[in-house]
Amino acid sequence: MRDKYMLERLVIREETPADHYAAELAAKRAFWNLHRPGCDEHYLVHLLRDDPAYIPALSRVAELDGSIVGGIWYSEARVEGEDQITPVLTFGPLCVDPSVQKKGAGSALLAHTMSLARQAGHKAIIIYGEPDYYPRFGFRPCEVYGITTPQGRNFPAFMGAELRPGALAGVRGKFYETETFEKLPPEAVDEYDRRFPQMPKLRLPGQWNT
Repeated sequence: MRDKYMLERLVIREETPADHYAAELAAKRAFWNLHRPGCDEHYLVHLLRDDPAYIPALSRVAELDGSIVGGIWYSEARVEGEDQITPVLTFGPLCVDPSVQKKGAGSALLAHTMSLARQAGHKAIIIYGEPDYYPRFGFRPCEVYGITTPQGRNFPAFMGAELRPGALAGVRGKFYETETFEKLPPEAVDEYDRRFPQMPKLRLPGQWNT
């Protein structure tokens, strides 16, 4: 349920180095025990900032009453076909601190940055995300566009959105994001996580690996 009063106070802006810890903590709090015991999204954010594929011009944090409560981080990706490579965007994570979830902050971050990406001339965004959430922003299953994962798969959480009509027409192939998304070894995640308030890792119903 959107909270109009909260959204009036919400500031969506570029991230600064002074925001890094708070933004990563928001990512940790948002994803902890959501898909698996613990999470690695806060470590991913940390690594992405030094990745050549990272796009700070599109990435944003959400600030509420002087505190960082969420963020979205974009990076370059591509669709490789038999005879062409098509540049696209991806983002991840998109996070909102649990204290202000389901009040419109995530929607505001996504709508704002999709508009920025459209204005900058980008063609499309491809993500792995919640299939019950992203379709309201124009995301559709990638199989509609003839795009698969690197392994040739399709599933509901693998989605794409055109930033202008027909932007993905004729684009066929496999989607690849920066390798940073795959370089998240549990031991490195646990070591980095020591910088943050400790939270118990729990195995809960509905997690991907339960």
